[in-house]
Amino acid sequence: MFAGLCYAEFGARVPRAGSAYIYSYVTIGEFVAFLMGWTLILEYVIGSASVVRALSTYVDVLFNDSMKNFFESVMPINVDSLSSYPDFFALGVTLIFSVALAFGAKESSMVNNIFTLVNLSVVLFVIIAGSLKADINNWKTEPSCTETDCENGEGGFMPYGISGIITGAAACFYGFIGFDCVATTGEEAKNPQRSIPIAIVASLTIVFLAYCGVSVVLTTVVPYYDQNPEAPFPHIFDVIGWEWAKWFVTIGAISGLCASLLGSMFPLPRVIYAMASDGLVFKWMGNINSRFQTPIMGTLSAGLLTGILATIFELDPLVKMMSICTLLTYSIVASCVLILRYEESEAYEKKGDHNPRTFVFIVKQLISANKLNHSTKLTAQIVTALVCCYILLCICTAILLSMYTTEIAAGKVAFIVLLAIFVIGLVITLSFIYFQPVSGKKLAFSVPFVPFLPGFSILINIYLMMTLDKDTWILFSIWIAIGLGVYFLYGMWHSHIRQKKCSTSNDKGVDFSHIT
Repeated sequence: MFAGLCYAEFGARVPRAGSAYIYSYVTIGEFVAFLMGWTLILEYVIGSASVVRALSTYVDVLFNDSMKNFFESVMPINVDSLSSYPDFFALGVTLIFSVALAFGAKESSMVNNIFTLVNLSVVLFVIIAGSLKADINNWKTEPSCTETDCENGEGGFMPYGISGIITGAAACFYGFIGFDCVATTGEEAKNPQRSIPIAIVASLTIVFLAYCGVSVVLTTVVPYYDQNPEAPFPHIFDVIGWEWAKWFVTIGAISGLCASLLGSMFPLPRVIYAMASDGLVFKWMGNINSRFQTPIMGTLSAGLLTGILATIFELDPLVKMMSICTLLTYSIVASCVLILRYEESEAYEKKGDHNPRTFVFIVKQLISANKLNHSTKLTAQIVTALVCCYILLCICTAILLSMYTTEIAAGKVAFIVLLAIFVIGLVITLSFIYFQPVSGKKLAFSVPFVPFLPGFSILINIYLMMTLDKDTWILFSIWIAIGLGVYFLYGMWHSHIRQKKCSTSNDKGVDFSHIT
């Protein structure tokens, strides 16, 4: 929800296609914006691949793993971290959806609306029908444990404790990420400054209620350790003996996955188009077809990459990769909210910046002792520096919490003192930001409780990133390394900013001697 509020403010500020890429381009600059856009491409590609892989697994479970057994016997893959077989069903579905988006955006949008209506109907059915068989005592069960291990946790309402909830959140929160797709359609919305914030907050609320209701029903009808994670809805109706409901729910679940797939693939061409328009990726990827009004080559190339990843990777590493990309984008967007909220006021900018750059003046300004009524270039620079310090403190705090949880829980003084120092540093940094004068720009929607709400969002996002395993970080680092190669070998030389600077310098160097 915190990330959604930050996206809502940016949707009101910058109603253009490109989502977090545009936000970082406006506030931070071209290089960071490229990294942001490159990460978004991976996020949407991985998101689509994970959804289509889940769809393939769901369908296969209904037919007793016949696809899996066949391909494992004919074309086995014996490589660690990869799937045990090539999932050609996932590849085919991805290519079909890519073609549909490339050649019929309006038609695919209508189909997506139908899928969503069916999915919501089934969610309501599951909540209502499942509640008839719910037993609250399933939240009080105590699974059997050995002397050395409790594979299914300790039972009760939180069988794996707070750490289990946070670890699960780092992987499964991706069910809420659809709201950032709304922010990518700023150029296509009517009155985006008003409609985008409303759409983001409303969608997050609906998704929260749906997930919460379904989770309550699932875990009260069947104990959590007896669930079928591959196909949970058909399983619970099998357990209670409602065979007819199993197939009704299956149709809804498949419709929901198809809607999620379309929703995941929908914003990707728009991000590619925005980056291609700025010259940071190959121009041909952003060319708009005159007949279909879509970037066909960008859509199809992204769909091919999505299909390949869905074919060779298991669902779990895909989900973790998507998590790290999404958390990074959320952190950057929240940081941009802080920077933009305290940017130099337009009225003061016209007067010029006359604030002295002395050490004493800057230190006094940290606690607003200089009594400045408007944000200036100096106060904006102070906030930017403080945001960078805050992010570094968040990284240190997150590393400490993720690597030394046991020692902190055991009450070891050294770790607790170090954690207290970091927390005090975080609070002081946010307080210094709070004391700075804000920009006078009026917005249709503003994040409340700035800087504390965006700051808390950054801390949570970075902490969840640190809980992911090293293999996920290695794969993410490889993708970033490829992106840096694209930027320094192509994007930096073809960017519109560079071209404007070159044209300006050429204009200044024109020889006017022939006029005389």
